[in-house]
Amino acid sequence: MPQEQYAHRSTMQTSEGPQVYKVGIYGWRKRCLYFFVLLLMILILVNLAMTIWILKVMNFTIDGMGNLRITDKGLKLEGDSEFLKPLYAKEIRSRPGNPLYFQSARNVTVNILNDKTKVLTRLVTGPQAVEAHSQKFEVKTLSGKLLFSADDNEVVVGAERLRVLGAEGTVFPKSIETPNVRADPFKELRLESPTRALVMEAPKGIEINAEAGSLKATCRTELRLESKDGEILLNSAKIKLPNLPQGSSSSAGSRQKIYELCVCPNGRLFLSQAGTSSTCQINTSVCL
Repeated sequence: MPQEQYAHRSTMQTSEGPQVYKVGIYGWRKRCLYFFVLLLMILILVNLAMTIWILKVMNFTIDGMGNLRITDKGLKLEGDSEFLKPLYAKEIRSRPGNPLYFQSARNVTVNILNDKTKVLTRLVTGPQAVEAHSQKFEVKTLSGKLLFSADDNEVVVGAERLRVLGAEGTVFPKSIETPNVRADPFKELRLESPTRALVMEAPKGIEINAEAGSLKATCRTELRLESKDGEILLNSAKIKLPNLPQGSSSSAGSRQKIYELCVCPNGRLFLSQAGTSSTCQINTSVCL
């Protein structure tokens, strides 16, 4: 550059003064920035208000939230509570003096597990039945007396009296072992086998006693009273055998109303007209 031009340009810059450059955001950019800052403040206020509203509705406090309270003894729930997933707890109990309810739309299942998470005992209460799965089931009184127990081998009823209130009575498909069978006062006792035989056995003896009524034993084919080592005792003021067969008498004398009780070799009983001597030999045709 020629020396004259450089001197002229320097003289012009010195005469105009120093040039100032402004730094910042101006125009529509500045307005957009203020808008976003205002929007962010509104969102913060709305979020804070929603948080305060949720804390108020859920009843969040220092001790817990809602119906749930944290105490020194554990968690305390007041009112109805709903659990959507499994609940693991060491102990569940109600408030003193209030009942404890378990409610479910289908069933309630209680499982007892071992260390290997294998089910040992299961209690299922469903809409159709209550099922208990365990090796042994027991029902006891507050004093510890056994009322009922059941396992694979036997079922024990420990109550002093077992009452069956069904109209059809009690049905035993197989044998029953008991020291005493009796009915309620002023009620009749009936032992019946509609389609099979009824057998009563005892190693020492069987006693059938009706103190205030009559005793009736009926069957369709055969009624057998058997004692292997003892005797059969019929103790009564009157013993009647009304349907015994009667033998025919060959004597031409007047018929009399005195009969002789005869026994066949096969044990069959029949009646024969009494005479001066035994007439059982005359009517041996009845034993055939």
